[in-house]
Amino acid sequence: MATLNRNGVNLHYVDDGSGPAIMLTHGFAAASQMWQGQMEAFRDRYRVIAWDMRGHGQTDSPEDPADYSEPATIADIAAILDACGVESAVIGGLSLGGYMSLAFNLAHPERTRALMLFDTGPGYNNPKGREGWNQFAIRRAEAFETQGLASLGDSAEVRAARHRSADGLAKAARGMLTQRDASVIQSLPSIDKPTLVVTGANDQNFLAAHSYMSEQIPGAMNFLIADAGHAANIDNPADFNAAVETFLGSLPD
Repeated sequence: MATLNRNGVNLHYVDDGSGPAIMLTHGFAAASQMWQGQMEAFRDRYRVIAWDMRGHGQTDSPEDPADYSEPATIADIAAILDACGVESAVIGGLSLGGYMSLAFNLAHPERTRALMLFDTGPGYNNPKGREGWNQFAIRRAEAFETQGLASLGDSAEVRAARHRSADGLAKAARGMLTQRDASVIQSLPSIDKPTLVVTGANDQNFLAAHSYMSEQIPGAMNFLIADAGHAANIDNPADFNAAVETFLGSLPD
């Protein structure tokens, strides 16, 4: 375990293994622990870096709501790569982490060797769709504000997490889970990096996004993972890791 202080916010991350770097970002209300199975599977050949986003896990929960945003998350990823001495990496994540991985590539294509998008979506072209998503995010925030950590739920990736602050999760929902524009989804056809799209076959809320990203991103490799829901890497790690292995093995040196 390691900690990076960025402008007064302590970011918790894990840096394990050796070889080409992979940077993994968890989903909302999850934490870096959700990647333990991938750390164990790939650390003998790859350097796997996973971190806790603001308000999550062991990372700080700043008081100022303005400290929770998509740009701040992108800058945090870049800062952790800098702290690890990594110029470019395979950038991947699940759910919110997958969206942030797409946003990172849009901001820092020179630091993105490839993309891995797990059980995630690219946002919305339709403002009404975005507003519906944002209302969902605000409801999540309100649940943490009124019920505390009892509102976490019991999904696989959430059960793997250990959080310190319900207030931090509420602020993350308001500032990071909500979306502001269509820039990420509109970037899909211009992505020129090898891309992997993986979704649990039972993850009904993200199957349409899986198909859309697979079609819109040029040359994307995609897999549906049987007997898996939203946390495909935890629900069926053997098939999930095999898909990742196939993709990583296809990357140019």
